[in-house]
Amino acid sequence: MAKVLMKGNEVIAEAAVHAGCKYFFGYPITPQSELVAYMAKRLPEVGGLFLQAESEIAAINMVYGAAGTGVRVMTSSSSPGFSLKQEGISFLVASELPAVVCNIVRGGPGLGNIQPAQSDYFQVTKGGGHGDYHIPVLAPASLQEIVDLTQDAFDIADRYRTPVIIMGDGMLGQMMEPVEFKEASPKQLPPKNWATTGTRGDGGPKIITSLELDAESLEKHNHHLQSKFSQIKEIEVRYEAIHTEDADHIVVAFGTVARIAMNAIQKARQEGIKVGLIRPITLWPFPEKPFIETRGKVKSYLTVEMSAGQMIEDVKLAVNGHAPVEFYGRTGGIVPTQEEIYQKIISIAGGVEV
Repeated sequence: MAKVLMKGNEVIAEAAVHAGCKYFFGYPITPQSELVAYMAKRLPEVGGLFLQAESEIAAINMVYGAAGTGVRVMTSSSSPGFSLKQEGISFLVASELPAVVCNIVRGGPGLGNIQPAQSDYFQVTKGGGHGDYHIPVLAPASLQEIVDLTQDAFDIADRYRTPVIIMGDGMLGQMMEPVEFKEASPKQLPPKNWATTGTRGDGGPKIITSLELDAESLEKHNHHLQSKFSQIKEIEVRYEAIHTEDADHIVVAFGTVARIAMNAIQKARQEGIKVGLIRPITLWPFPEKPFIETRGKVKSYLTVEMSAGQMIEDVKLAVNGHAPVEFYGRTGGIVPTQEEIYQKIISIAGGVEV
């Protein structure tokens, strides 16, 4: 298929359609509103259903109902709206219902602004709702990667019966790049014999609920969920490591910030400073392996984020005290520049700009 020039939000929507999603429930909020608008036009063309809910809370509960029938279903929002979905997301996890939730992050806290940010990292990786749970979180860095990871998101959701989050920032949602939609290779996914599509007289009723009033039964269910989370951590970790084999210093960044950081790294290497990049693609599970492989060999790690410093906590845990972990971040919707990151690398490496 030929490449087409598309906006990021529209790429997410079209990639979801290619992944077999025919049901979308959402509510417009900048900077992801184009995703909702695209689904409103596109889903009727493929025999699907789009419904603009009266609120984000309504939308996530509609997703819960559709997911219970076993269909591929999706919703999207941006930071304040995503916050409103947290109770429903917790219900989806507890009820083991597969769905994809997209969050195109904007500046906060509160209403903040409509500029790009990565400050929802804590919310998506630490469990934004109540209870003991985790959700797989995929963080693409380009529009072509969105295509691939959206397919992965639906497959992971079905494989483990769990909601999956795609997290981007406002810049990723609004930028335009050429993309190619490839035919997905067949996946061996478990049958959805749990879906509430009617028994037709064959077997007993199928009940989906997150309510368990017996304490011992609820603990047993929690143990089951934790076992599933452990399996996801073992199998579904994704990351990219560049120039880490000979690196004296390593930059850690995700999403669009990683692309900017890579330019700064290339400039530093031209100046003789050996710098590498670790780019987490899954924010949860967080990729510990590249840190284990490099710690003790590098002099420092630099975490760069569009936040006041959130992923740095996971980086410090992964580094485990083997080297200093520095931080550079911008907030309020300001994007770190290549020059800012380069100057931070220079200061850490103890060099002088020439």
